[in-house]
Amino acid sequence: MKIYGYKNTELAPEHIVPDELAEITLLASAQELRKIASFILSAADDMERKNSNWEHRHLSDADKSFEGSPHFIVYNPSTHN
Repeated sequence: MKIYGYKNTELAPEHIVPDELAEITLLASAQELRKIASFILSAADDMERKNSNWEHRHLSDADKSFEGSPHFIVYNPSTHN
């Protein structure tokens, strides 16, 4: 497993390059953590079911209550170049 991220800056999207992170911290309520856990479990089920046809999923697409939050994306390593 690898974790990538980048700072929230004013850079244009073409100038933003994700960095590999050593640590992440989620500042979230118990309810938010349960929603994130459910999202991750659902993504894992879809990934196993669809294998290489499943690339990634955004938390805010799966749960609209996260639309104003930082982007949380899970990505299938078998489709990563």
